Order: sequence, then structure tokens, then C-alpha cells
Amino acid sequence: MALNSGDYPTLLLGRDEVSPVQEFNASGPSPFLFTCDHYGRLIPRVLGHLGLPEEELGRHIAFDIGIAGVAEALSQALGAHLIAQRYSRLVIDCNRPPQMASSIPLISEATTVPGNEGLTAETAEMRRRAIFDPYHRRIDEIIDQRIAAGRPTVLMALHSFTPVYAGIVRPWHIGTLYHRDKRLPPLLLTRLRAEPDLVVGDNEPYAVSDETDYTIPVHGEARGLINSGIEIRQDLIADQSGQQQWAERLACVLGDIAVLLRDQRLI
Repeated sequence: MALNSGDYPTLLLGRDEVSPVQEFNASGPSPFLFTCDHYGRLIPRVLGHLGLPEEELGRHIAFDIGIAGVAEALSQALGAHLIAQRYSRLVIDCNRPPQMASSIPLISEATTVPGNEGLTAETAEMRRRAIFDPYHRRIDEIIDQRIAAGRPTVLMALHSFTPVYAGIVRPWHIGTLYHRDKRLPPLLLTRLRAEPDLVVGDNEPYAVSDETDYTIPVHGEARGLINSGIEIRQDLIADQSGQQQWAERLACVLGDIAVLLRDQRLI
């Protein structure tokens, strides 16, 4: 059952509930700064299960399946700072502009989210203040610190995607996502396509835009950082073995790209 505004507490998260922000390798020397907007699937206790059964909360509608394991292992392999967001995208999507309807979805894919029905502007704002703002504020702080220290920063947003969407099979194993910044994506595409077993998407299965994305437009493009998103197909990273294999593969790819960026004096 959805909460109404009268049932909603002053604070969304209890004092014993974890912060939305989780970080790994904060002092890592790599030029790459990784973000993971859909890392976790936690739901604040007061929201219950948003009116959904557990099997729905284990689907892509709630989080990016497999990307947490890849992101952590990749961060470790490269010595790169990773900033991850622990709460479910069904509570508030941290890669959507808060003013967009998709920020707190009433329907995700074909699933109605009862706990998101009838929200007032006040309760929607409470979710933003509790989860969205701390995550993006921390990304801003880290970028500010790196710039002040003269550290090169290449922003990479890590995501995963479903093998089939709306009945359409997606053939890509991995895709690069971008919008205005065209410096990094061609390097990624060339290096990934050199791997003979990969089908690589160019702005597939999604393209970045100001209406559908937040992290890359706001933290990457608006701040002039070299940036790209990476999407990995979820069936390839559904278990720990797949996550480790992809982290190792991407560590090699990104290690090569870091050398190219330095050679081109981009970092």
C-alpha cells in the first residue's frame, strides 16, 4: 500500500539506515573516477517494499544487475575512486533529472509501483534530499578536490542493461554512451571492437541526453571533463565469475586508453 503524505515521517532514512553514498579506493591514483548510479537496491524502511513483491525488486527495474561487482573489482584493479549509490532506482533514480516524471517512476517497464502513487511534491522532495542530493553532492566534492589538486579526471558512469527489452533482443555485449563530449568514446569503441568476441554498441542500447540522464550531463559535460558511460549486458555479469572477468577485461582496456589520453595530452 502506498504511503500518503500524512503517514510520511520528517526524515526518510532512520538514523540506523545506511548512507546512500558508498565509496571505494578514495585515494586511488587512477585518472578514472567511476560512478555507479544504480549500484544498490535498498529501500528506506518506512517505504516497505513500495508495494512490490520480492521477485520484482530483484529485477532490473530496481537496480543494475551485476554492475556492483564489476564496479568494485574494476576500481580495485585500476586503483580508481568509485562513488556508488546504494538505494533502489525505484525510490528515486539518481541518473534522472529530479524534475522529470521518470525520476520517481509510477510505472517501470510494465510494472506499476504502488508505493510511488499519489506522492505530494513534499514527499518527492524528501526523497531527493535524502538520497539524490547527498550522492551528487559527493561526486561534486570529489571533482572539486581533484581539480584543486591538479589531478586529471576522466568520468565514467557504469551501468548494466537487460538482454531483452520490450520483446526485442539486444545483441550488444557492451556499449559506450555519450552526448556532447566526443573525446573518449571513439577510443573506447576502437579498443573494445579490437576484441574479436565482442559486439560493441555505439550509443547503444541508450544514448545520453539532458532529459534522460543526469550524471554525465551535469558532472561530466557541464564541468568539461572527459567522460563516457559504459553499459554491460546483464546476463554476462549475473554471477561473480562474470563480474570478475569483465572487470579484468575492462581494466586492460581502460589501462590502454589512459596511455592514449596521456599521449594525446588530454590528461
